[in-house]
Amino acid sequence: MITLITDFGTSDPYVGIMKGVILSVDPSAAIIDITHEIEPQDVSGAAYCIYSAYRYFSPGSIHVVVVDPGVGSHRSIIVLSMAGHYFLAPDNGVLSLILKCGKVDSITKVENDVYFLKPVSNTFHGRDIFAPVAGHLSKGLPVDRLGPEIKTDQTALLDLPMPYQSQNGEIVGTVIGVDHFGNLITNIDYQFIQKTFGFVIERDLKISIAGHQIAGLSACYRDAGLQSLLAVIGSMGFIEISVNCGSASEFCGESKGSIVTITAVDRQ
Repeated sequence: MITLITDFGTSDPYVGIMKGVILSVDPSAAIIDITHEIEPQDVSGAAYCIYSAYRYFSPGSIHVVVVDPGVGSHRSIIVLSMAGHYFLAPDNGVLSLILKCGKVDSITKVENDVYFLKPVSNTFHGRDIFAPVAGHLSKGLPVDRLGPEIKTDQTALLDLPMPYQSQNGEIVGTVIGVDHFGNLITNIDYQFIQKTFGFVIERDLKISIAGHQIAGLSACYRDAGLQSLLAVIGSMGFIEISVNCGSASEFCGESKGSIVTITAVDRQ
């Protein structure tokens, strides 16, 4: 199984061409589109996307991430192997969260042009390198045929915003994305809340964004009134700010990069 994450969109032929190349190499490949709507050049957005998605695919899957503002430059292309999964991506930090979430088995620099299309374009490595290499991997090509193995500390890492506890005790996080429904997805997961505050009941939290305050976490959208603001634990495990049958992004006038704070309410 080959998954695809790109910032190509779907109005141009780029994604279809990549699939054509993959299937030319391995006609039996199963190709899954995770998304092609990453914001252009948004490497950090792609990093959160692959981190959230890969675990729902079976081991042996090949995850191709082409969000590559450095295409044609001296940046490398790597294959990271972890827990039976293979991640094929530019070495620009897009695999930063994958590197932090488990034991990496190997990282290989993709250099063997025997497995590339010729000639290689300076602007479309998705077609000429990523797609054919993914096809060969799906046919069982050993990763060490692609190039030399490198160490984890030889790869690029992003300086991603992480939630933290401020001096006054509140959790400070960031909106890392806005989905199709206008939900504001933060970088705060419930595990971090429990680690920071100890055991807390969801109703004993106060979530604040752009002057709006939300009392507690809701179990579902309908726990709040129609067009009302609420906070939930989203399907990917992160706290999300939402509006019941509406857009939280429009309601709050906020987007990616906005600050979210969470405090624990003392009810004693």
